[in-house]
Amino acid sequence: MLKVKSFARLAALAVVGSLALAPVATSAADDSVRSRLDLSGYKYEVDKDGDYKLVINYTAEKRTQLVWISGSTESYGAFNVREIYSPAGRVKADGIDGTKALDLMLRSGKTKLGDWEIRGDGLYYVIKVPEPFTADQLKSAIKLVAETADNMEIELSGTRDAL
Repeated sequence: MLKVKSFARLAALAVVGSLALAPVATSAADDSVRSRLDLSGYKYEVDKDGDYKLVINYTAEKRTQLVWISGSTESYGAFNVREIYSPAGRVKADGIDGTKALDLMLRSGKTKLGDWEIRGDGLYYVIKVPEPFTADQLKSAIKLVAETADNMEIELSGTRDAL
């Protein structure tokens, strides 16, 4: 009987300990993002959720690309992470099926930073950046997300520039 009680206690401690490591969103409206964006020279607006929305202009190509920076971070253990993401397509409208999803997974495996995610009916390129990071690092992340997503939008839809 003693062994069963000890095992039950250990199991309960393991469950409680694993809850401490579960991802948790923090909801502080983050002025540090605003100040880093200001230093980077980007124009932005803050949406109703507190996320930062940017429209990246590619003048020569006559295209634009939307980019969002999460207004809050998520934490996991000692990590605080902020998402920077950009839409590239619509699953149904762009015919993203199992074959294309496997291709996107293979591409994600070859990237140094970021990956492809499907959220609802949208395909997004997402970077999850550990906080804190500098204005220069933010600028590089925005550039990478926007270019990668816009290139995929062209690949999926040709000349359409809806995202």
